[in-house]
Amino acid sequence: MEIELVVLAGFNYVIGPQLIKAYENKIINMHPSLIPSFCGPGYFGIYVHEAVLEYGVKVTGATAHFATEIADDGPVILQKSVQIFEDDTPEVLQRRVMEEAEWKILPEAISLFCERRLEVEGRRVRITEVLDD
Repeated sequence: MEIELVVLAGFNYVIGPQLIKAYENKIINMHPSLIPSFCGPGYFGIYVHEAVLEYGVKVTGATAHFATEIADDGPVILQKSVQIFEDDTPEVLQRRVMEEAEWKILPEAISLFCERRLEVEGRRVRITEVLDD
């Protein structure tokens, strides 16, 4: 049986280059910010939301992307924004990002992949239309 897709959700480790190369554009990762902001080494879990609030941005969100050898640097599949409120704590914001963004775009990205509707062109991911048979 061949592995068609690997999904990383809450996976806080960088995958080695051998695995990335073996499954190029077949590993979907979820990141709790709008890449390219607040991503890369050290930006995972609650640390992302702490940095977002410290920086003072007004909008954050989540990104579903293909994993590459560089952390949080792969082609973006989907993104969804989430508003930040004045009284947000990192924990409250983390929960809202999960509920309003991550839990919506991750299943959608998986579905698009399974429907073979994702085409990677360099750093861009194009979502194709559904073809009627």
